Amino acid sequence: MTGREHVLRHRENHYEGLDALIATRSDALLATAGLLAGGREAGQDLLQAAIEKMMRQWHRIEGDREAYLRRILYHLAVDSWRRRRRRPEVLTDLAPAVAQPDGAGALTLRLALVQALGELTPRQRAVLVLRYFEGLSEVEIAGALGCSTGTVKSTAARGLKNLRAHTASWPLEDAPEPKGAHR
Repeated sequence: MTGREHVLRHRENHYEGLDALIATRSDALLATAGLLAGGREAGQDLLQAAIEKMMRQWHRIEGDREAYLRRILYHLAVDSWRRRRRRPEVLTDLAPAVAQPDGAGALTLRLALVQALGELTPRQRAVLVLRYFEGLSEVEIAGALGCSTGTVKSTAARGLKNLRAHTASWPLEDAPEPKGAHR
């Protein structure tokens, strides 16, 4: 075996399992990153940064590598909103959602919801994504974000209140009428 072959074989063994993790979980990871970052492109950047950070520690990771990568995602998202708090960023409106001619209302609703999430503070967005998209408990969220459970609860309550305020004017097409309501 030549020196070059040895280096290539070492490199393959060094990141064993990374290709499988990315191939099987990339869509879910990208969806989470996009929600945490406030958009698909920003989510791609966040996920790439998390993967790069994980690769530096790959040989030291014991246990569930996806959970480790998700924790890095959450921490990078928290770091970004902390940075923005110190140096406020001027946000512009997101590009308007392009309606699909085939009547894919679900896609339009999803894009509108992502846009509404973008109106929340980064901390509120992170807590809501972790709670309702990732399905983490309040204790798990507190651990991932490095804050108290009470902070998670109050942030979630404020985030939901703000999300309801942003979406209150949305038409409720095909929504079932609440029981006891009369038209």
